[in-house]
Amino acid sequence: MEIKSTVYFADAQLEKMEQGKSLPAKLKRLVREMNMGKKIKGKKVGIKMHYGWGLNFTTIHPVFIKSLVEELLSEGVGEVKLIDDEAKNGIGRGYLREIVGCNVVSTFGETWKYGYWEKIGYKSVDKVFFSGEALDSDFLINLSHLKGHGDCGFGGAIKNIAMGMIDNPSRKKLHHLEGVITYDKSKCNYCLKCYKACHRDAVGKQGLEKEKNKIQIFTHNCTYCQHCVMECPRGALKMNNRNFNSFAEGMAVVTNKFLKRLKPENITYINFLKDITIYCDCWGFSSPSIVPDIGILGSYNICAIETASLDLIKKENMLLKGLPKNAELLDNNGHLFEQIHGKNPYTMIDCVSKLTGTKKEYKLEEVK
Repeated sequence: MEIKSTVYFADAQLEKMEQGKSLPAKLKRLVREMNMGKKIKGKKVGIKMHYGWGLNFTTIHPVFIKSLVEELLSEGVGEVKLIDDEAKNGIGRGYLREIVGCNVVSTFGETWKYGYWEKIGYKSVDKVFFSGEALDSDFLINLSHLKGHGDCGFGGAIKNIAMGMIDNPSRKKLHHLEGVITYDKSKCNYCLKCYKACHRDAVGKQGLEKEKNKIQIFTHNCTYCQHCVMECPRGALKMNNRNFNSFAEGMAVVTNKFLKRLKPENITYINFLKDITIYCDCWGFSSPSIVPDIGILGSYNICAIETASLDLIKKENMLLKGLPKNAELLDNNGHLFEQIHGKNPYTMIDCVSKLTGTKKEYKLEEVK
């Protein structure tokens, strides 16, 4: 009989109108049910999350971070730190030490040079630069806000490692596996939506007179996130030579390389199935949820928690307000995220499972 990994589940639905029955309180109990205390006592714990930026308001609320940190401290950890791209983004969005109860740091330290090179050797991805803040933690909590994603199909624990633990030049190599961005000036009306959508200075504007105006793609800065492609109303920007399978495999290779640097007992995964939107938090703004809030999942198995997350979303009815006006689902009978983005979200999990030998099968254990 095959052993299934346990995925702990805290339901977003209230049983009673009591503070102790709320989701932040359930998060604390989820940590206890996972017996995390035995693994973290006296250790330096890193929590890798996504701070978001701009007008995004659907990242994990600081109240949940505070609850998690309080529980970790009660279990006797030596130190806790919150990790993501730039600390100033987190601090400016409410992830303050005075609120969450721990230090808030940048993924690669104050100098953005704190990290370790790792040889990858997958197609055009020769090597990547991994976060020193994450790898030098004694114990790592991969804390992910699950949502749809234009590149990955969905963003969860795997994306939080493969994209979240590497620097921008490394992300560029990964994104490039999916294709290249081309520009057709004849279709461009110079609305500059692409220019405004890019926060990595990869899209430039040129010219003062209307007939001479055109945009430029600076490949040195571009991470191929495709925000500009999705914002263009006239199809002037396109991602050519699309190859999602190569991209999914590349994400899996990077994830596997990162996990090999850690002992399995020194990492765990918590997925937030709350404020589930169609796009990633890196857009700099938020849209309404595409399905109702589901809850929080926790597991020591990355493939099991990702599979359970997608399965739970699949059971929910879509909220029409979650789609932009005039947007339509693709007629492919796939997962909701596949109907939105045209990519099977389970593909990336399959790739990670194959590389790591980690099983996808799971059993849900509800945390009351």
